[in-house]
Amino acid sequence: MIPGLHWSPQSGGSRAKPVDGPVKALEISGDALYVGGDFATVDEVSRISLVKIDLTTGTVDETFNANFAGGRVNDLEMVGNRLFVGGSASKKLMALNPATGANTGYLNLGISGKIEGSWGNTSVTRFAVNAQGTQLAAVGNFTTVSGRLRHRAFLADLGETSATLNGWYYSPLTKPCKSTSAQRQAYLSDVDYSPDGSYFVVVSTGFIPRLESEIGETICDAAARFDVDILAPYRPVWINYTGGDTIWSVSVTGAAVYVQGHFRWLDNPYGVNSAGPGAVTRRGVGAINPETGMALGWNPGSPAQIGGKALYPTPEGMWFGSDSLKFDREDHRGIAFAPL
Repeated sequence: MIPGLHWSPQSGGSRAKPVDGPVKALEISGDALYVGGDFATVDEVSRISLVKIDLTTGTVDETFNANFAGGRVNDLEMVGNRLFVGGSASKKLMALNPATGANTGYLNLGISGKIEGSWGNTSVTRFAVNAQGTQLAAVGNFTTVSGRLRHRAFLADLGETSATLNGWYYSPLTKPCKSTSAQRQAYLSDVDYSPDGSYFVVVSTGFIPRLESEIGETICDAAARFDVDILAPYRPVWINYTGGDTIWSVSVTGAAVYVQGHFRWLDNPYGVNSAGPGAVTRRGVGAINPETGMALGWNPGSPAQIGGKALYPTPEGMWFGSDSLKFDREDHRGIAFAPL
């Protein structure tokens, strides 16, 4: 949650932009900053959940207005000449004109339904677009996309003029985790593609699989890899369980699958809020071998209460955003950088 946005403009402009609600997503494109969240005004300008701000002056661009009636924006990404927006607002997943905020109609997938017993509204929690710009993966609280069953996750193919639902579907996502907390029933929390777009990884909350027979199948407090060319997988390529602690965010690079949350272990399929056989200690942050699904030796440690929900890869290394006060035993309040 970000109570305000701050600039140090080269000349002129305000230094701070008050936002009257939490900020959930940021996207920079050219000289524009797009801000999404759960708010109604920015710098006293009425903008429901999405606003465009001039990066130099810090002023609200009043020519951009998505005209949302309500709902929240959870994720943003500029894809070509369209601003992709995911959340609970309007159609849940949209492609907007980045200049005006008008819905282009490119993402018209009919996302509906909600997981039985879950809190909140139908929504897209997070989405990812492959580096080739040809496919999108989304996770959230929904049961139907384009009139077909798609519990918690779906893929869409990105064509020249419109997106269409992909045939991929993992039917065990209909199953709950062991947690009875209603807000965790839509338990997938993030998704990211491999650099070559051949697979994607989802991460989750939810405690542990409900039944021991579902270990390796149900994605509960875990990271799981799926290959995009297997349209009806029986199980993921691999699942790495924490043993009962949430993974909030994931970033897939060529060398590793980086995960972040408030977990204490990885490689822990039989742990129940404890270190089971084979578990390795990983406090709040870890790296997983993308081929084997086992934890890599990298272990800086970033203990957290809620856990990090922001990972940002660069050619030089990885940025981590978290409520942790430490990273690799050094003081890093909220943000840290791990060079390659």
